[in-house]
Amino acid sequence: MKAMVLAAGLGTRLRPLTNDRPKALVEVGGRTLLEITLSRLRSFGVTDVIVNAHHFAEMIGAYLESNNNFGMKIAISREDVLLDTGGGLKNAAYFFAGKSGDAPFILHNVDVISNIDLRRMVQFHSENYALATLAVQERTTSRYLLFDEAGCLCGRQSGKDGEPELARPSQHCQALAFSGIHVISPRLLPLLTEEGAFSIVTSYLRLAHQGEKILAFRADEYDWRDVGTPESVAQASEDLKLASHES
Repeated sequence: MKAMVLAAGLGTRLRPLTNDRPKALVEVGGRTLLEITLSRLRSFGVTDVIVNAHHFAEMIGAYLESNNNFGMKIAISREDVLLDTGGGLKNAAYFFAGKSGDAPFILHNVDVISNIDLRRMVQFHSENYALATLAVQERTTSRYLLFDEAGCLCGRQSGKDGEPELARPSQHCQALAFSGIHVISPRLLPLLTEEGAFSIVTSYLRLAHQGEKILAFRADEYDWRDVGTPESVAQASEDLKLASHES
């Protein structure tokens, strides 16, 4: 199975931790965010990974080489200009062509840590013939995705009181927080018609409007955290320390 790790961002929220390194190499409990993400993916059967890189990109390549790619086949997708999530995936689309055919792949932000069952998520995606499946939770966030009664993407909304931006009409929309973890069918790739730097959510909303199935995978039962600030990194490290003492 293949995956892509989104690691090209500048990590501005993580400063000063990212003053001399990419956010992928920020450590939580003595392990880098990249190692944590790759280990999780490997445990669910992922063997081939592409990592996009921009900020201190050469450090990511050297780090992977010094760790023998953590026993995986890993490619680097260099971005001279930041391409955002959608542009980054489009730039790396070549990686998912070939023998794997229609097999879905995972797209995973490097700065999120969770115990979401990726195998169950991939199974859900395949059983429902989705174009893309997004891990979502009912929690507070600054930006929500909206899903209808069938769990299909129908819009987005800024905050709880923001004006809904609907991609297609729905009698009832539920606002859910996106986790930064996707399962994607390769047939999405030629449908990414946007150019340059763009958010993949923009593509998802356009495709939902066109009737494509972008599904919610409810991950409320799982632990999830965004480690995008120095405070969240410190808290995650402390929690890991406590958990190791308890075990």
